[in-house]
Amino acid sequence: MILRAVDWDDPDAVTLRDAQRCEVSARYGSPDSEPGPAPTADDMAVFLVAYDPAGEPVGCGGLRPLGPTEGEIKRMFVSVPQRGTGVATALLAALEEEARGRGWLRLLLETGDRQPEAVRFYEREGYSRIPNFGHYADSPISLCFAKALVVGDPAADVACEGCE
Repeated sequence: MILRAVDWDDPDAVTLRDAQRCEVSARYGSPDSEPGPAPTADDMAVFLVAYDPAGEPVGCGGLRPLGPTEGEIKRMFVSVPQRGTGVATALLAALEEEARGRGWLRLLLETGDRQPEAVRFYEREGYSRIPNFGHYADSPISLCFAKALVVGDPAADVACEGCE
């Protein structure tokens, strides 16, 4: 597998994001279930695409800055045939490394309550439930998570007491 940083408008990135939005729309019964503003080329720090050995795009994910020391994971997606093959783990590790390189202490993310596979994946990778943040604060379908990127930094570790 090859991971490559691409422009937001790269055709492979667009195709993967379209597939991700189609899947989310089918799960939630709405073409636009995202509670916050959709990411754009202007607010993404980096966008990665994963390619299989044949050069086919099979996954993607990006980072949106939230401030000087933290960012948000956006548009993580792996094509159905590639799920369970390590693509998502490799993408997430690369995004975390990119965030560390930017001096970020913590990554946050939002997923939905109808995406149990995503919840299990992020929890397995060390993300903890936090109170819904930002545009997701009042969303009844949002589940938010965070992970400290600097081990042992209490300022970066904010767990959610009472999150279900």
